[in-house]
Formats: sequence, C-alpha cells, structure tokens
Amino acid sequence: MLANWLSTLQNYRLIAVIRYDHIEQGEKMACILAHSGVKLIEITWNSEQPAKLITILREKLPHCYIGVGTIFHHQDLVTAMEAGSQFCFSPHFDVNLLKLAHNNNIPYIPGALSPTEIINAFNEGAKTVKVFPIQTVGGVNYLKAIRSPISHIPLIPTGGVTIQSAPDYIKAGAIAVGLSTDLFPQDLLLGENWKMISNRVTKIQQELQSIKTTKDLQF
Repeated sequence: MLANWLSTLQNYRLIAVIRYDHIEQGEKMACILAHSGVKLIEITWNSEQPAKLITILREKLPHCYIGVGTIFHHQDLVTAMEAGSQFCFSPHFDVNLLKLAHNNNIPYIPGALSPTEIINAFNEGAKTVKVFPIQTVGGVNYLKAIRSPISHIPLIPTGGVTIQSAPDYIKAGAIAVGLSTDLFPQDLLLGENWKMISNRVTKIQQELQSIKTTKDLQF
C-alpha cells in the first residue's frame, strides 16, 4: 500500500471519513460509500469499536481501502493494523507513529497546518500531509498560498471541506481531499435516507475523479 499510496490518491481523490454513533450505523455508512464508488474509507478511532469495524469492512469490502483516523498513540496504531487498517491519519505529526506505520508498509498521513509543520513532516518521511483544519485558516485560498513554495509536497486538505468546495481544492493542487460531515448530512443520516446520501456521494466521487489538472504531481 505504501508504494502505491500517491497514485491511489491521485486516481480516486476522495477519502471519506466516517464518524458514527454505533457500529451498525458505521457499517451501513461504509457500505453506502462503497456502493457509491468511494474506494478510500477512513474509520475514526474515537468512534465505537473502530478496530472491530475495520475488520468487518476489510472482509465485506475487499475492493476498498479501509484505514484509520484520529490516531494519537502507538498501541492504538498497533491495534488498528492488527485489525487490518491499510492507512493511518493523525491530527498531528508523530515521528514514532510514522516509523511504525511505514515499517509495516502502511501510509501514515500526519496533520499539519503551517508551512513549517508541513515541511518538517514531509522531510521526516511523510509521503503526504493532511492540511488540518484548513477551513478555519482560509480554505482554498490558504491552500493556494502555501502550495506555491511547496508544490512538491502532496497535500490533503481536511477539516471543513464540503461537497461544494472539494473540486476547488483539487483544482488548486491538492492530491486528494478528506470529506466527513458533508457526506452524511445529519437530517439524511437520522432519517436513514440512504438513497439521497448515495446520490450525493456518487456525484462528488465522479466529479473529483474527472478533474485533470496541470498541478498533478508525477509518480
């Protein structure tokens, strides 16, 4: 997975982040995403029984990449990998988590915000860096401003990205985007309106995959 991580991101563009109230709901959300064409699904570690859900999804959705997010500690990453996690996101940068993940052929994507934080994480070996929380510091305009001098670093904006803004991030040079809340609006989720959710997800996945930009990096 580590060797193909960058090309996989560039092919699919969307990492769908799942936060759920109970494991049955999380499983349903993941299956809807997969049915709608999403290939990269992140299970947040602060949800209910995330390791169990990762194991279930690895078996149930073999055509998808199932990863973990919101990882802070060494043992949590070990548990996630034992459950079958294929990639790992953190809201921060931890070189020990990076070494652990990469030694096990798992991409580790740290969160960073300033150019200094992003460059430091990349120089330590992170193949991609999550720019988080991007919306609070200017959204697409912030990505454009920081990317100019660090265009060699593959960036994944996350935190406040919406279905409406996601294409603009890709056009501005992001290798992929992380989408969470806006994939599952609360009213549709509580009402279990899976058809409308699926239609929303299918549309944005197809739109993001169709974007070809001269800002794409070559891998």
